[in-house]
Amino acid sequence: MINKGIKYGLWGAGAIAALLFVNSLLFFADAGKQYFVVAPTGQKTAIMSEGIKFVMPFSKVTEWDKFIDVRVASESMDEDALAELEGVMSPVGIRFVDQVTASAYPAVRFQLPNDAESFIQMAIKYRSVTNLVNNTLIPTVKEQLLNTGYMFSAQDYISGEAQNFRQTFEEMLKDGAYKVKKITILDTVRTDLGEIANIKTSYKVEKVLKNGIPVRIQTEITANNIIVSQVILDKVDLNKSFKKRLEAQRDESAKRQLEEQKVKTAKTTQQRIIAEGESKKAAEKVNKETQAISILVAEKTKLTQEETKRQLAEVKLKTARIDAETKKVAADADAYAISKKVVAGITPEVELKMRLNADVAKIQALSKLILPKVFFASGSTEDTRESSMLGDLIGADLATKILASDTTL
Repeated sequence: MINKGIKYGLWGAGAIAALLFVNSLLFFADAGKQYFVVAPTGQKTAIMSEGIKFVMPFSKVTEWDKFIDVRVASESMDEDALAELEGVMSPVGIRFVDQVTASAYPAVRFQLPNDAESFIQMAIKYRSVTNLVNNTLIPTVKEQLLNTGYMFSAQDYISGEAQNFRQTFEEMLKDGAYKVKKITILDTVRTDLGEIANIKTSYKVEKVLKNGIPVRIQTEITANNIIVSQVILDKVDLNKSFKKRLEAQRDESAKRQLEEQKVKTAKTTQQRIIAEGESKKAAEKVNKETQAISILVAEKTKLTQEETKRQLAEVKLKTARIDAETKKVAADADAYAISKKVVAGITPEVELKMRLNADVAKIQALSKLILPKVFFASGSTEDTRESSMLGDLIGADLATKILASDTTL
């Protein structure tokens, strides 16, 4: 019986040992986790994906969260939400370049290196998530917030640079801090007499450039290839004194704007009155110019008419001169003809008497003429009828003789 009990005990111990051995060979990797594995031989490996994994027997496996959330706890967060955070921060006090202080409320999600070599080096360096969060992630977030505040003024932040502030903070977490230089600006305020009343000192921070590219300073986050996957800046709460000063500035600005609006309204009214006066002057000027143009056009029309009359008178004068010269030439011709006749002894009275005697002789000859019985109508025109009358008479006489001879026969 004793030997049999020992035998069963040995079998049980062997089964347990076998189970422990198998359990040391296999384990299940959860989603959202990464594992740092150290073998009994000292060999270090990493498991980056989920599922059933095989390891060397009796290896030490350390679990790491793939994503680590670090943020300032808000009043609305319950205990369960706080328990899920790997790192809880207090509000980060920052100081702007114009010496205004504020409290910032960041929320950052980090991702562990996604390559096995970087992950192994980080796991060896920090040994646990707690060490990584408390010794590197939270201090780096605070440091970069302080550096970001140093690069801006509170006045610029509230005047539209808030988005640029958040973007700069994110860039310095992801790729390293900017190397900057501080520039002092002295603004001299003088009185109306030219005397120095006050000297205002302000500061401006600029990025240091090399070949046009900002110079970066490596952080623990970038040095360990930790990925910054999300950056949120919930709010930046400026101190109360600055808020009061802003309220006073806002009141002064409102008053100034009101006065400027009054001045602007007065100027607008003045300009309107001037414009109306100029408009009336312009209208009167146009009216006067229109009248002047009408008078000028009438005068020019009258001058044109007078010029036309003058030209017509010149034409009439020339026509009268030509008519007079024509009549004179005709009279001279008649006088010349008469003078020639007078020289020949034929005076106008003699010429008239000669014409009368000729007409009388012509009538007497016609009265003694025996007209033929046969008459040929001449086809002559009226201008040539008198000259051909004798030929017609001769023709008629011949025709009469021919008829007489025919009758005798």
